[in-house]
Amino acid sequence: MKNVSVIGSGIMGNGIAHTFAQNGFNVSLIDISSAQLEKAIITISKNLDRQVAKGLIEPSVKESTLANIHTYDNLEKGVAKSDLIIEAATENLELKLSIFAKLDKAAPREAILATNTSSISITSIAAATSRPEKVIGMHFMNPVPVMKLVEIINGYATEKEITRTITELTHKLGKMPCVVNDYPGFVANRILMPMINEAIYSLYEGVAGIVEIDTVMKFGMSHPMGPLQLADFIGLDTCLNILRVLQEGFGNPKYAPCPLLVNMVTAGKLGVKTLEGFYDYKDGAKELVVSKRFTH
Repeated sequence: MKNVSVIGSGIMGNGIAHTFAQNGFNVSLIDISSAQLEKAIITISKNLDRQVAKGLIEPSVKESTLANIHTYDNLEKGVAKSDLIIEAATENLELKLSIFAKLDKAAPREAILATNTSSISITSIAAATSRPEKVIGMHFMNPVPVMKLVEIINGYATEKEITRTITELTHKLGKMPCVVNDYPGFVANRILMPMINEAIYSLYEGVAGIVEIDTVMKFGMSHPMGPLQLADFIGLDTCLNILRVLQEGFGNPKYAPCPLLVNMVTAGKLGVKTLEGFYDYKDGAKELVVSKRFTH
């Protein structure tokens, strides 16, 4: 397995492409937007520069990594010779179903089709194809080049050999595979998102402020960052989408997203990617600054 295609060149997509390319794979990075592809290559280059500056890789590794990545704005051309295709598009079921239906027609019959979804049913996605036995979840953690865990999710029809292949491949990337089964939120987000939602409720109900909530979890529970800062980092829209998947999938009101989260997403305050969420990231602030909306 040498040829890997990645669908979507956003934060997760470019991180996945970076990781595979750095480990010697031929990577096709695919997006409908040429401008987004150019931005992704710039991001990967900057991230590689950081690795060089920290002494983690040699400059020659940066050069070979970039040389291993080829960009396409045409899905059919980008997946034509793929052994493995990883979809890393927006966390939206209808979009993913559309992509997988196209992949099923365009990709080689022996190719494995994977999705980086963090909550959507693998079985539902696989149903859009004529090869559900070759569909599997590969939930990478952000930032992909740094984080070790890959949550591998079996769909209802996923063949055991496919799971073994993806598990072995994950080890080759220097990652830690963890195989789980196909239920809403899997393991990572089924546990994480209710915690983040409860932190937002604590702010919404006036239990404590942003800094206080995050400080309790950092210094009391040894979390590397507080839940509100982490929500900003993940993207508040992504958090909202996952909570809705959990609420619908389990039919349990405990997963209902906090009204404050809904309002922030509606207002376009999505966290780091929009430079404002619970914290303000404008002007390249090196220290966390509580958003002005929460200081009145």
